[in-house]
Amino acid sequence: MNDTTAAIDRRPWEQLVALAEAGDEPALDVYLSSLSSTDQAYAIAHLDEDEVELVLQTLAPEHAADLLGLLSETQATGILAILEPESAAAILQQLPTDEQADLLGELPETQSDAILESLPAEEANEVRALFAYDDDVAGGLMTYDLLRVAVASTIGAAIRLIGENLEELSDDDIRYGYVVDEAGRLVGVLPMQNLLFVKRATLVADSMILNPMTVRDDASLVELAEIFDSHSFLGIPVVDQQGILRGVVHRESVDQAEGQAAESDYLKSQGIVGGEELRTMPVSLRSRRRLSWLSVNVLLNFGAAGVIAVFQDTLQSVIALAVFLPIISDMSGCSGNQAVAVSMRELSLGLIRTGEVLRVWLQELSVGLINGLALGVLVGLAGYFYQGNIWLGLVVGVALFANTIVAVSIGGTVPLIVKRLGFDPAIASGPLLTTITDMCGFFLVLGIASQMLDKLVVS
Repeated sequence: MNDTTAAIDRRPWEQLVALAEAGDEPALDVYLSSLSSTDQAYAIAHLDEDEVELVLQTLAPEHAADLLGLLSETQATGILAILEPESAAAILQQLPTDEQADLLGELPETQSDAILESLPAEEANEVRALFAYDDDVAGGLMTYDLLRVAVASTIGAAIRLIGENLEELSDDDIRYGYVVDEAGRLVGVLPMQNLLFVKRATLVADSMILNPMTVRDDASLVELAEIFDSHSFLGIPVVDQQGILRGVVHRESVDQAEGQAAESDYLKSQGIVGGEELRTMPVSLRSRRRLSWLSVNVLLNFGAAGVIAVFQDTLQSVIALAVFLPIISDMSGCSGNQAVAVSMRELSLGLIRTGEVLRVWLQELSVGLINGLALGVLVGLAGYFYQGNIWLGLVVGVALFANTIVAVSIGGTVPLIVKRLGFDPAIASGPLLTTITDMCGFFLVLGIASQMLDKLVVS
């Protein structure tokens, strides 16, 4: 078997290691380029820490940064954590400042500080300034990589400024220069095409667009999404209270942040409470994060088990009820989760406030009455045909009807109450909903059945 055949037969992560061990940076870069972004992430996920470090140190910093940009934030920060601060800084320098801040913000403070010390002072200060903002506001999503043009300068001076910063600007889709006064306040924008059609002696002030749309540095992710949804901007300048230009936030960054927020809420709702989880992470960390949620659920579920224990004699007398307990529990849970999802979405969009519990409950009540009736009739008919006993059908049908109303009432209002108390509704709403609907469902079925035991027990 020749070397070419052996390379083809190797799995991608083995080929990466082989090329890195040979120190063949050009061949390693070519091989990575031949893989799709998904295959690159797949290959990196199969390497141990030493192998990842070897691959990244073999690549030129700009190519290592390209690879890092294809990985999830969790993978990327995990890789930065195992690199020497100088190597990590060299790679981060190839990324926009907002991405640098995102990655460094996920590292322990001692590690991020060590990497920042290895960055150029100006760049490190920009990243530290981004740390002051929350991740889901304009200031936390903006980048400092933009073209600032003095309002008193000429078009010729602006062109020279571009030439002097060509290396920094070449990786960005620069369509505007942002015109500032002596105090740094944004006074206009200069479309790049304007540079081609005016004399170089023309003042920037005479070619710029006045009063451009801006966003405050504390604008929320919801506000940003609404702006980009209603305008065809690729980016929008970010200013502070005094109108001083702080950076620019790109549509791509907002779209990515929205996706990450949705993923985070979904993971939290499924009990992954410590952030994104990948199987390349340490087993002890993954186990600890999952147990923090599962252990609480165990305690909560004792309540539902206690209800069954109280009515165990009824359950023994009418064993057919056991068939319908999980149906009622599951269907009520589904109805409640739908209500949770709507409340979470409306909270994120700013369409409801935490004090509107009564209004939300009344809106969910109307849906619960209709859906509860429909589901109750279906399950009631199933109960009747299962045993040929209309009373069994009545018990399970009424129980599901009532529990559906309970479920949507809880699902719609609990996220508001939990958020008002200062907790994360994405984490707390699910366990509370499940526990309460299970307890109520079991109580309704077994409680009603206990009162009608003589009609349910066939002699």
